[in-house]
Amino acid sequence: VQLQASGGGLVQTGGSLKLSCADSGRTFRRYKIAWFRQPPGKEREFVAAITSNGGTTDYTDSLKGRFTISRDNAKNTAYLQMNNLKPEDTAVYYCAATLANWGSRGLRSMYNYWGQGTQVTVSS
Repeated sequence: VQLQASGGGLVQTGGSLKLSCADSGRTFRRYKIAWFRQPPGKEREFVAAITSNGGTTDYTDSLKGRFTISRDNAKNTAYLQMNNLKPEDTAVYYCAATLANWGSRGLRSMYNYWGQGTQVTVSS
């Protein structure tokens, strides 16, 4: 698995962005995918996760209703749609992949593969 995150940028408060996480390998469909983010000066935190077939998703509570994770296994790509963005959403966003149990989806240590990160900046 080789993940490439993209789609970040500068957006005004209330705007939207859609991040992509593309895999150049052949086993993407086997992996659960998650998005994490690291705000300036803070720890990397869980944002959302999706099962290998896309049938189940989960979000950190504070982001439910604004962020949507999805995937297209035919395109070896996962997405994070972010709506109604706020300045506190400013962070570097990373996608990650794991074969670990779904119960571990929020733990950074359970993810074996990471994308390089894409910067999202929300101006007030």
